Amino acid sequence: MEHNQSVAHHILNAVNVRCIERRTCATPSVIVVGGGISGVAAARFLANASFKVLLLESRDRLGGRIHTDYSFGCPVDMGASWLHGVCNENPLAPLIRSLGLRLYRTSGENSVIYDHDLESLSLFTKDGQQIPQQMVVEVGETFKSILKETEKIRDANNDDMSVLQAISIVLDTYPQLRQEGLAHEVLQWYLCRLEAWFAADADMISLKTWDQEQVLSGGHGLMTQGYYPLIDALAKDIDIRLNHRVSKISSGHDMVKVTIDDSKEFVADAAIITVPLGVLKANLIDFEPKLPDWKKSAISDLGVGNENKIALRFSNVFWPDVELLGMVAPNSFTCGYFLNLHKAIGHPVLVYMIAGRCAYDLEKLSDEAAVNFVMLQLKQMFPNATEPVQYLVSRWGTDPHSLGCYSYDLVGKPTDVYDRLRAPIGSLFFGGEAVSMEDHQGSVHGAYSAGIMAAQNCQNHVLERLGNMEKFHLSPWTEETYDVSIPLQISRM
Repeated sequence: MEHNQSVAHHILNAVNVRCIERRTCATPSVIVVGGGISGVAAARFLANASFKVLLLESRDRLGGRIHTDYSFGCPVDMGASWLHGVCNENPLAPLIRSLGLRLYRTSGENSVIYDHDLESLSLFTKDGQQIPQQMVVEVGETFKSILKETEKIRDANNDDMSVLQAISIVLDTYPQLRQEGLAHEVLQWYLCRLEAWFAADADMISLKTWDQEQVLSGGHGLMTQGYYPLIDALAKDIDIRLNHRVSKISSGHDMVKVTIDDSKEFVADAAIITVPLGVLKANLIDFEPKLPDWKKSAISDLGVGNENKIALRFSNVFWPDVELLGMVAPNSFTCGYFLNLHKAIGHPVLVYMIAGRCAYDLEKLSDEAAVNFVMLQLKQMFPNATEPVQYLVSRWGTDPHSLGCYSYDLVGKPTDVYDRLRAPIGSLFFGGEAVSMEDHQGSVHGAYSAGIMAAQNCQNHVLERLGNMEKFHLSPWTEETYDVSIPLQISRM
């Protein structure tokens, strides 16, 4: 639903250029394009600084790739669902604490499969045989050794290559690390989980940078009440227009004009663009003047991964009491895994997750066919599996509002690509997870921080240009706003 449309007069609705030139609004104004957490955070920051803020969102809801569905009678995140870094240093921690939101920790800080430890995991073959936990652990250690050896490949080569190519070189060099039979299938499952972290296949991921992310301490935790409460809190009292798809952004020396699909125009002193990288890659927004070549190349030099979820609600629980269920296969492409939400929130829900090219293949199916595909795997693991009473299917790769999930480093990516991507152009500033500082791309807290960063830079630019540096004082959304004695609520059953 739209928020406080009565304040629409804060941003002038221009009907022609002469009207724009006569604009004499005394209060600094900014248009934020995109209603994901990055855009909402930027709008919140500037609203707290007494700016006049208008947020335009193309969907009929806020959140972007944060999408908490409540139709199962419990919150199910069909997009982002983990907090990567369950610690007070996480920039989202103050807001999470203040809202009393609970986290369910699924891993420590050094899990080989990133957001899950091995202690609450069951792997199965395609004929339903559970794989001995000792083999799972031993192959996991071998996978760690293989990845460690890829560092030597990286150091010995000036040119970049894919993670998959580096793994192949390691296995050729150290044949004792190769796995045969069932152990090979388990190794492929680990590779599948690594690919899920990037939402891309291993032959697309850069060896130079794949493990350079600065992961926060504290491990990884599920937002058991969903991520949407954060969006809702940040969006309070902001002028938000849903179903407003931006088609054109025109910028001059002292103004920005934003045009939506129905040709309605809005004008402000500056704009913050937080649409997904996939939307920028598809050139769905016409910029006038055109984006400079250095900005366009930055957009093209990054990859956009895809990961989809199929959430299944059952009338009863027929699976073991572990956090993650997996099916092994001869290659990572045909491996699968389910997140057991019953373990975390007590509802009989399994969430099948699929990434990379497989995620795009799934989007070619109808919802019913996708569910049948997943249930075929589940029934191979558990012959007594019942049919789901309800299901949800995401389609982030073909969703015109996102065209993918989050960014990752392509092979041969220039070293300055992120600097170019986040760099402003006149009165245009850029947010979103892809421009996050400190290598936090692909995370919710990275997207949040990128929105705050863009808002800070935008604020300084506008106030310096207008000469109002002393009139407007920032009241930021910071940890000091909250009682820091309130701890993060973390559980692990």
